[in-house]
Order: sequence, then structure tokens, then C-alpha cells
Amino acid sequence: MVEVTVTPQSSLADRPVQIRVRGLSPSQLVTLRAWLKDEQGECFQSRAFFRADGAGEVDPGLHGALGGSYSGVWPMGLLWFLQPDTLFRRLVKRDVAGSPFRVRLEVWDGLSLGTDPREQPLASCEAERWYVGPGVQRVPIREGRVRGALFLPP
Repeated sequence: MVEVTVTPQSSLADRPVQIRVRGLSPSQLVTLRAWLKDEQGECFQSRAFFRADGAGEVDPGLHGALGGSYSGVWPMGLLWFLQPDTLFRRLVKRDVAGSPFRVRLEVWDGLSLGTDPREQPLASCEAERWYVGPGVQRVPIREGRVRGALFLPP
């Protein structure tokens, strides 16, 4: 049974996570896809092609991507190389304290460039990427022409 995991499942957006796929056949060719919808409903996604090792595992921190949105060893590549489906859109988080980005990770058999709604991934999971840690207080700043926010640790 194929399984994809993200450790930790919930983390701050600037913290590294470990993505691992287990349960593949040795040397199996797979596509890892990451995607999310921003606060306006715009879809951002990345994908990378990997060949499983002799134990049937893929770890983007150890195994180099063969192509896709990037190539080579990039432990956080699936999260760093997210691109919008609509040109000229930017991934911006407005509600930094209220909710995380929920990133969906999927494993597809072979080289998968598109997503056919009739097909199902081999495995999938979800990771939360928060922009403000627990207990951090946000204080709006309005002084003269200066506008901003001060984030105070707990």
C-alpha cells in the first residue's frame, strides 16, 4: 500500500518539512504533485518526477527529481516551486494569523502531467503551513503615513 507523509503535518511556512513516499515498487517511476488554493480560490501547483529507490521509497531530500517543476535534490522543492494555473497571479497570504495554507500532496503512477478527474492518485495527504505561530499577537501600526503590523511573540 502506497503512503505519502509530511512530517510535521502542521508547521510554520518558513520551517522545513520532510516528505516521504513508501510502499512503491523498487525503481517505480512516480509523479509527486503539490497543490493548494489561495484565499481567492486560485490554484497553485508543482510536480516532480521521481524513481523509487531499491526499498520502494522516495524522499525529495535524498533523491533527485528527474524533471517537472524542478530537477535535482530539493527537499522543499514541491512547496517552493508552486506556480499559478492562471498567469500573472502571485501566492499571497492575507489572513496570516487566522488560517493556514492547506497543501495537498499526491503520488501518481508514472509521469503525470495532467489531472484527469476520473483517475485517482496512489496516495495523498494534506499539510498545514502557518504564517504566524501559536500565541503570537498582531498589533496594527498607524502612525502618520506609516502602515504596518507588529508581531509580538507570546
